[in-house]
Amino acid sequence: MSITGRKDDLYDIDLSTAPWRKSSFSDGANGCVEITDLPGGGVALRDSKNPDFPALRYTAAEWDAFRKGVLSGEL
Repeated sequence: MSITGRKDDLYDIDLSTAPWRKSSFSDGANGCVEITDLPGGGVALRDSKNPDFPALRYTAAEWDAFRKGVLSGEL
């Protein structure tokens, strides 16, 4: 599937076989956020306690802005 950069396109991606990962800082319990990469540099996030709940999806620009905000201490 071609990703045009539209947010709606991210929700058309099937995540059923996505390779989810969680932070190495995780304590091993299931109270973690998991992430998977999406085409075009976007990401999807889900709650490891509820992996069947819909994942939140972010474009590359949204994810970049979030990361910059965290790293700068803004968030």
